[in-house]
Amino acid sequence: MDARASGFYKPHMSENLPCIILDRPQLAENIGAVARVMGNFGLTELRLVAPRDGWPQEKAWTMAAGAQWPLDGAMVYATVEEATADLQVVYATTARNREVNLPVITPRECASDGMGKAREGLKTGLLFGAERTGLETHDLIHAHYIVTIPVDPRFSSLNLAQAVNIVAYEWRLQIMDAPGAEFTKNQDPPAEMKHLVGLYEHLEAELDVSGFFFPEAKRPSMVRNLRSSLNRASLTEQEIRTWRGVVTALTKGRGRVLARLAKEKAEKGE
Repeated sequence: MDARASGFYKPHMSENLPCIILDRPQLAENIGAVARVMGNFGLTELRLVAPRDGWPQEKAWTMAAGAQWPLDGAMVYATVEEATADLQVVYATTARNREVNLPVITPRECASDGMGKAREGLKTGLLFGAERTGLETHDLIHAHYIVTIPVDPRFSSLNLAQAVNIVAYEWRLQIMDAPGAEFTKNQDPPAEMKHLVGLYEHLEAELDVSGFFFPEAKRPSMVRNLRSSLNRASLTEQEIRTWRGVVTALTKGRGRVLARLAKEKAEKGE
């Protein structure tokens, strides 16, 4: 039976719940299983990044077993950057990645922190990687936290729907423990990821000009470190504008120095 038609489907729209982001999902059946989990725990917004077999896929609706609304409203994006652009806090579920310096938390800590963010009116997302490979290092530069599920190291393999199930369950407990919670906002919220990416690209372009990224082989890891440190700061839009102004002022200062040196050379007849 369609849960919407039966009247049993009542999403908690007032809770500002996280969206579920699946990066490069491979099987339509797994997407459907994730939708079923979302239906179980009251999550509604599903975002798909470059699904391997395209979208839509009928097998997903079959596997969802009636939890159709996440699939009906699913949005498709080409990259993780695009899928997270409007979010202010992103939790990436993956094994600990030592190449990216982000806080590592459990699903329970994620839910507790995320509900606090939700009460402030912030938009959050739970990011999950592909079935076979999980999240790649370059995907994590779009996250603020790494969520690691404490499985037994003797057998640590979880399928996609299981991982979503565990994290979504913890969120559901938070909702049940705080019914009717009011949102509060005591300070400016963190900026959307698209504004952070603009700052990153501005800063990195100028660092390229200055020769900061040397040797070139280390550029990717240096960029990841820069972005991770700025992610942890949870910059507001005003702070991002300030930082971009700082970068601009420094580059203009560089221009003045170069102009002065050129003038001095000209005066010396060099």
